[in-house]
Amino acid sequence: MKKSLRYFIQGLIITVPVAITAFVVYKLVKGVGSFIGNFGVIVSPMIDPVIVLGIAAALIFLMGLLGSSIILRPLFLLFDNALENTPLIKTVYSSMKDLLSAFVGSKKRFDKPVLVTINKENNIQQLGFVTQEDLSELKINAGTVAVYMPYSYSFSGNLLIVPIDHVTYLDVASTEVMKFIVSGGVTDID
Repeated sequence: MKKSLRYFIQGLIITVPVAITAFVVYKLVKGVGSFIGNFGVIVSPMIDPVIVLGIAAALIFLMGLLGSSIILRPLFLLFDNALENTPLIKTVYSSMKDLLSAFVGSKKRFDKPVLVTINKENNIQQLGFVTQEDLSELKINAGTVAVYMPYSYSFSGNLLIVPIDHVTYLDVASTEVMKFIVSGGVTDID
């Protein structure tokens, strides 16, 4: 069971960035198609959503299985490299790949849970994750860190640049903190 889950997660890491990139390209093509449709050419395929979900889950599992194999790994790396170097597509693809890898995979970035004091006067604090401790490449003052503050019941959030003296590193598993935040604080921490 663990091996199947690992293959599924590997498939997500490979498939989701490609799928999101393909979706953006599809939307652009569809927009052009609707423009052309104004001239009498109509293309509108209808597919049952249940079949699409089943096929998508099977493809994700298959991509994880194939992506983990020694034989096909170089082909996936070549494809990945091609997408990483294609103008316009690389922006969407690399952003989605980095975001997904931050949550699952071998390059997890949300591994430093912190408590940030938002308002010292009223001692208002918020949970988050330090994503960058050195912001010198952005020419941001030393003594600050980038903290991602996820929203409850969502994978979106805010990125704040916070003075280091407002940040308290937590000695708790990052997965437990993420579950606590995403659940709105109703989940139990193990």
